[in-house]
Amino acid sequence: MTIIRHFEQGDMPLLGELYNSVSSKGNVVFWWVGTEENWENVYCAFEDGKMVAKGQVSIINIVPPGRSKDSRHSIYLNLKTIPEREGDYDLLEKVYQSLLLRALELKETLSKDYKTTLCIGNDSAEVLNAQFFEKVKGFSHYNSLFKMKHNLSDGLSEPTLAKKLEFATWNMETPEEDEHYLELEAEIWPETPLGKERLAEFKQNPLWTSLVVREGEKVAGSLMVWQEEKGGYIENVFVLEPWRRSGIAKYMLFQALSYFRTHGLEEACLMVLTENDSALRLYESVGFILTNEERRYRIEL
Repeated sequence: MTIIRHFEQGDMPLLGELYNSVSSKGNVVFWWVGTEENWENVYCAFEDGKMVAKGQVSIINIVPPGRSKDSRHSIYLNLKTIPEREGDYDLLEKVYQSLLLRALELKETLSKDYKTTLCIGNDSAEVLNAQFFEKVKGFSHYNSLFKMKHNLSDGLSEPTLAKKLEFATWNMETPEEDEHYLELEAEIWPETPLGKERLAEFKQNPLWTSLVVREGEKVAGSLMVWQEEKGGYIENVFVLEPWRRSGIAKYMLFQALSYFRTHGLEEACLMVLTENDSALRLYESVGFILTNEERRYRIEL
């Protein structure tokens, strides 16, 4: 008999066993359950006292008012079984239905001015899991990302920055600063803007800060950094027109890597769209190497 219920504190040892089992096969996209406040979004399947599957949902993108009608809210889910049950569509379906109902509840909290997509992201090696979503649930592939890593023990010469430009950290300490950043970010990714809720989540990570290059009062480029376990993570690297192709991105990346080294971290990582050749060349030029690929799928919710 399969029992499906929300995650509880006493399930931690079983969750650890599930993670070790799932990750023993290699690269896998496995979400941790987060704090107790998030457990209403986490569903676990149990059989004979063993956790055989775990799934959870989370709102990732909330479109602010006034954006293009092509913009989409996005809710992501993550669903994993023990390796010997990867192709067990009955088990996957049982957990998926709980996740879907919760996703629909979360959708009701979002503005009706924009449509919502339900998405998943799997490592390219998770073939059976992806087949369930594509062939059984009708999800379609819409993009893929490479994960890239940088060994922080490797040296790198400091690039130059034009004299008219200034580099600084930007901690966004006021709501007005947050809103200014989100307006800039929405220029780069208008269909999937970050939103203030997701920005607030990023800012809660250890060692979070943003790095920015300005010309006078105008922001020319920015990225965000924080710590994940023993490594650093780089997110939302962008340079606005008309400052592109002037070395700003490379300079900010150098400063991000220096920031991680200062705090004793061992490696840095980031994600980049597989078809973004210019970004791939940029990251490789500062010592990042490809490690694995994540494939993302979606349906209209």
